[in-house]
Amino acid sequence: MTASQGRRAQLKEFLRAKREALTPADVGMPAGGRRRTPGLRREEVAVLAGVGVSWYTWLEQGRDIKVSDAVLDAVARVLQLDEAERAHLYVLAGLNPPDPAGRPGAPVSVQLRTVLDAWMPNPAHVLDRHYNLVAMNDAARWVFGFDDDVQNCMVAFFTHPIYRSRFTEWHEFAPDMVADFRAGAARYHDDPVFGRIAEELCSASTEFAELWAQPDVRSRFQGIKAITHPEAGDLTFEYSLFRLPDRADLNVVLHTPHPDTDTKEKVESLVAAHPG
Repeated sequence: MTASQGRRAQLKEFLRAKREALTPADVGMPAGGRRRTPGLRREEVAVLAGVGVSWYTWLEQGRDIKVSDAVLDAVARVLQLDEAERAHLYVLAGLNPPDPAGRPGAPVSVQLRTVLDAWMPNPAHVLDRHYNLVAMNDAARWVFGFDDDVQNCMVAFFTHPIYRSRFTEWHEFAPDMVADFRAGAARYHDDPVFGRIAEELCSASTEFAELWAQPDVRSRFQGIKAITHPEAGDLTFEYSLFRLPDRADLNVVLHTPHPDTDTKEKVESLVAAHPG
């Protein structure tokens, strides 16, 4: 048996098991008298998913047929699959599973806030895919100058005088920021928020407009960030971005003092000077 045949055999078993685990009442249908087979019928799943009966039958039989994201999502909805089961369905059908984006706008978990606080005295914060500032620890607030006016770090990077001034090598850092934002806009091409933010920034900043007009695309997962702080002076951090397994819409940004500098001591002094 080839790998493809093995995958389709698993798909057959998985779909049948999930279908048989549901009752008509589970999907809002009348029971319709006694049934010879457990769970829903294939015909019922097909109708509820809006696909052809023959097509769904072939899918559950593990035949080598063409599938799409939209159809798999419809089947997953009818079979009431959770996020992990939906991703498993995609894999068995031979497609890349979608990102587990979670509920947009949902607050970060208590566990994640605990991680941010445990990263003290070093800066740590959380951005969503639009660069909105979702959460931060106190060190991030003091080091980067986050105040109530900083809602979106991309917008603030180009327009907020305090946040912008903290970047020692602003002009070197800006192209990577915009190229990463463009990569996100391409990745989530059906998300209109990227376009609205870009339009706003093109009107507010000629520097952003010039960079946005270029085709560069990059992903920022790690790098060096040089900061000029009004109290602590020059700070240099190594930063890393981590995408959460259950919230692909969020990136945790952790900063570590560069070992070849005195940043560690300066940050510890800065935090000690701003208790609580």
